[in-house]
Amino acid sequence: MTSAVVLGGGMAGMLAAAALARRADRVTVIESDRFPDGPAPRKGLPQGHHNHMFMSGGAQALDELLPGTTDALFAAGARRRGMPGDLLTLSAEGWYRRHRGDAYVIACSRDLIDHVVRTRVLADKKITVLESAKATGLTGDRHRITGVRIDREGAEDETIDADLVVDATGRRSRTPQWLTELGLPEVQEERVDAGFAYASRSYEAPEGVPEDFPGVLIQARSGTGSPGRGGALLPNEGNRWIVALIGTRGGQPPTDEAGFTAFARELRDPAIADLMAAATPAGPIRAYRGMPNWRRRYEKLPLPEGLVVIGDAATTLNPNHATGMSIAALGALALRTEAARHGIAPGLGRAAQQAIAKAADGPWQMAVGADQWFPGAELTIKRAPEPLRRFTARFARMTTENAALSNASFNVAALHAPPSSMMTLPALLTVARGPRRAPLTRAQAIAQYPEFGDLLKPAPAHRGRAIK
Repeated sequence: MTSAVVLGGGMAGMLAAAALARRADRVTVIESDRFPDGPAPRKGLPQGHHNHMFMSGGAQALDELLPGTTDALFAAGARRRGMPGDLLTLSAEGWYRRHRGDAYVIACSRDLIDHVVRTRVLADKKITVLESAKATGLTGDRHRITGVRIDREGAEDETIDADLVVDATGRRSRTPQWLTELGLPEVQEERVDAGFAYASRSYEAPEGVPEDFPGVLIQARSGTGSPGRGGALLPNEGNRWIVALIGTRGGQPPTDEAGFTAFARELRDPAIADLMAAATPAGPIRAYRGMPNWRRRYEKLPLPEGLVVIGDAATTLNPNHATGMSIAALGALALRTEAARHGIAPGLGRAAQQAIAKAADGPWQMAVGADQWFPGAELTIKRAPEPLRRFTARFARMTTENAALSNASFNVAALHAPPSSMMTLPALLTVARGPRRAPLTRAQAIAQYPEFGDLLKPAPAHRGRAIK
């Protein structure tokens, strides 16, 4: 009888358990928290009050792992928004023209996502959860992991044997320490930290807002020498919006009422502030700090047999890029693929770790490629050359006017495609030719979205000129 233990019952842990249940006879999830009965906050998910999205590439992986899950989310009130067709977007290089593409996001509260996914995963009788239990170490040696030691209520220093241990405990993972205690070298870490911080608040949408009400994205600009500032307003279930304001080192959003409102009003465009003024606050302003991009390169270690590290425990990206849950889903899908190939047997761990790292490569490149150019960014990797930054900015400017380039860019951002897919000869020739159309003015950009109705109108100060 084969058994697997998954450390952590968050998104990465639950999806890893689902991935392994097809091959293991028994899967045990170790979770230090206690799960709520329904879609509700829990102590072990402090960032749960902020905006959460499944990118379309991650959503497709989610449905491969748990068929019908996105339909269940939609039935519970989650919103699908096309990119950029259903999102009024001011990019670093200007307003996007509205058009339909393949990329989309699924937006709803993290409480709802976790509840729906957890319910579907735990419907599998092979999977059990030990709540209020904490992993304290690995058993085995530098060549083979044989299980975990745990503490839980009423039983200390308990050992659970397993053919495979999966660490999905997130950024606070203790696996690096446990491996060095077994005599392995320290895992290589890469880090890019622009000092991003969030401040978020939930709002009751105004009465009469249509079901297809668009979201709003104001992207932070890098490479200007000033801190980046931006924001997002996304419809959620229950006729609510979540507003998230973001800022890099030296420009972090405040959490007091007046400061939060002023920060939104002083963004490169006041659209989010205008909509906030029309809505009713439905909770406090909550802050979240400490959001670097970092990778632990386990795939480069001589990992012991019987161990896999997944999700934020392996790769954590700044939540501004909204790819965390999607990377977890893609990593779990990679784990399932390798488990089908190798079985729960020697060779699985190292093959799965390579595949999990490969699934995170594209999102990592996109995130650090943007964040390294904010002032005060701290890097442990080599900074990209300045000509590459200028080319990236020129490419981004072209995506605001060219639908084909826009689709290619959003497909990469939504984890549909690798970054290399944007570098086709036609795309490069289009970028080389340069802009052919004047940037949209604010009035023109908003006029593309009649769904806003009277809630969002061009301000006199912005009429007749482009916002860059």
